[in-house]
Amino acid sequence: MMNENLEMNSRQQEADTSIAFYEFNDQFIPTDDSLSKREIGRSFYQLGKLHYDKSDLDAAEENFLKSLKCAERPRDIFSIFKILGFLIRISSEKLDDEKATAYIAHAEELVDDLTKVLGSLNAEYFYNVGIVKNYSGKFQEAYDNFQFAYKKSKEENEPDILAKTLLALSNNCYNRKDYKGALDYLSQLNQLLAIIKKDYLSGAMYLFSAKVYLEVEDFENSLKFFKLANETLQTKKCWNLFGYILLGKGNVYKNMGDFDRALEYFNLASESIDPNVFKRLSNLLKTEIEEVNDSSVDLYLDRNNRKIKERSLGSIDFKHRFVLLEILFLLAKNPGEYFDKEQLAKSIWKDEYNPLIHDKLIYTSVSRLRKLIEPKAAKGEKRKYIIRGKDGYTFNPSAKIRFHMETKNIDDKTIANVELSSPV
Repeated sequence: MMNENLEMNSRQQEADTSIAFYEFNDQFIPTDDSLSKREIGRSFYQLGKLHYDKSDLDAAEENFLKSLKCAERPRDIFSIFKILGFLIRISSEKLDDEKATAYIAHAEELVDDLTKVLGSLNAEYFYNVGIVKNYSGKFQEAYDNFQFAYKKSKEENEPDILAKTLLALSNNCYNRKDYKGALDYLSQLNQLLAIIKKDYLSGAMYLFSAKVYLEVEDFENSLKFFKLANETLQTKKCWNLFGYILLGKGNVYKNMGDFDRALEYFNLASESIDPNVFKRLSNLLKTEIEEVNDSSVDLYLDRNNRKIKERSLGSIDFKHRFVLLEILFLLAKNPGEYFDKEQLAKSIWKDEYNPLIHDKLIYTSVSRLRKLIEPKAAKGEKRKYIIRGKDGYTFNPSAKIRFHMETKNIDDKTIANVELSSPV
């Protein structure tokens, strides 16, 4: 009994906390006999969206909260869902867990209310339930609800809900690393948006497409869609995702091995945002800049794109140097461990060692590799990276190296699986 009381008190405190974030004194709501409270709420909502698009997240949050104060349940329940979606996205960007938790608690409460007030469960209901399930990371349950929304929006002839649902399904697949599924839903959304004009949805669609293509390492398409996202969102005068587009393009070039260009995009993105508001983006950019521009790293090795960056020599292209790249990675992955000629013949050339064939081949290959990656040493200095001993060749264990993808998404923190480009 005591445990039940404690649980009830805890729930009440959660609900009280969520309400407290948007309790405003009536002095915030203008009085005008010609306008209803509901109409005033709509005005605050439009102001919130305007500030949101212009990257003024503080002003956007303030107006969304005022709009929430004016909303009336149950008739405005879907509008409340939409407002809470914006507030959760803003809280995620600001890394404000406390506020996000409160808004999510209220969204979950609304789901329970919806089942009581709706005569039948329509597409918009299932869409919002899917969004709420996403907050807690229940991606399969979210997917199931989005599928119901997808089906019902077609039956109810609701193209706007169908478009939002397709974007949500692509986002859901992205979260579950089902990139093929994500691209399939984005393709359907592209066909639908050719009929109904929704610039912001088009921008979000292009941005998600770019992110998916980046994950599957289709860099050409990724850059193409980042460009389309930027052009489409600027047509709408929407600036809040500009920094994320620059981050994405920087990541494409980093994965391609063009570290200098990647750094230009990361720095440009950093200069374009207020780090006190765009805290999540700022953290991501700091991580990327440190990774690409870490002066303490001697060698940055990217096997997928066959690119190596040496601290003093810069980027080195290994695209047509397959054997040299294999030798480098074999030694670099095992610093301090010596590989003799027999081991090298088996590991690199997949042959049994034959001194007549392999002695000169190994000597020439290692010599070419050294010329590529070793900075010019002063007379009498030892090799910096590849060391020769009586037992063969080894990689200097004191050299600091980093392998591409080791630090990917370390600081990619999202609250409730939500970021600024997520569906509302």
